[in-house]
Amino acid sequence: MKTVNETIQQLTVPTPFAVGDVHVYVIKGDTLSIVDAGVKTEEAWIALKAQLKECGYTPHDIEQVILTHHHPDHIGLTEKFPRAQIIAHKNVDPWLTRDQLYFNHYEQFFSDCLVAFGVPKQVHQPFLNHLHEPLQYAGEGQVTVTINEGDRLPGHHDWQVIDTKGHAQTHVSFLNTSNGTFIGGDHLLHHISSNPLLEPPPPLEKERPKPILQYRANLKKCLQLGIQTVLPGHGKTFSSIELEQLIENRLFKQEKRARDVLTLLQDKPQTPFEICRKIFPQQYKTQLDLTMSETIGQLDFLEDNGYVKKTMIDGTFVYMPRQ
Repeated sequence: MKTVNETIQQLTVPTPFAVGDVHVYVIKGDTLSIVDAGVKTEEAWIALKAQLKECGYTPHDIEQVILTHHHPDHIGLTEKFPRAQIIAHKNVDPWLTRDQLYFNHYEQFFSDCLVAFGVPKQVHQPFLNHLHEPLQYAGEGQVTVTINEGDRLPGHHDWQVIDTKGHAQTHVSFLNTSNGTFIGGDHLLHHISSNPLLEPPPPLEKERPKPILQYRANLKKCLQLGIQTVLPGHGKTFSSIELEQLIENRLFKQEKRARDVLTLLQDKPQTPFEICRKIFPQQYKTQLDLTMSETIGQLDFLEDNGYVKKTMIDGTFVYMPRQ
């Protein structure tokens, strides 16, 4: 447990994921809230209860669980707070309620996309078979209050909701407009760049989101918010002094990776999967979601900036430099 200031305490709980420990923030105000809820493991629950006790609270004292996004390491223990309402982006709800219609939509999106990206069935079928395995680490419940860009958090009227889509289509962050404290979930991490991950559009919408473009726009937006201190979902807290350089470095590295992809396309037109195998010759075998998200992100960036164009041949996208 770490005291940030008189109204915020940072609790840190373990996860079984490569990203490591995840932070939960206790916020005191007109209501007692936590931001994010760790991962659903016994180790995480024991650690969270112990640190709440150090703060002088029990799970029963928590009145609100506020979520930055729907990933399992942030929603895992939602049902452990019997009095709490759940506050989040509206599209967190299908994950908490285990909405089978949404999951069918989610599975169909990836099945169609992987074919269109040129991923062979023997590669993408194992991925589809295990698509929902992380749900074992996710909590259950129902979003009772939905929040959007510009809203104020119930019971914490100094805190404004900031849309930070990119890493997730449900991602929101929270800015204390009185002192510049920013609870950023996975949007701003000091030690690693967040992965802008492929996700389907909401049901009834046809065009898929382009998370790399969202992520870049929302990184730039953070430079205009007057942020003084970043409280991240993982890793160390950092200040405005580091923030500008960190964002500049993230944008630069993304642009460099995109230039590397453009160089590969100079040889011949290629499918996204062909590019992915060249960039990630080993990782794609075990991390198809991350490696294809990264590859499609670079192609989306290049296409948006007029460097490449795509055509569909026999149901598969093929990318080439724009002359």
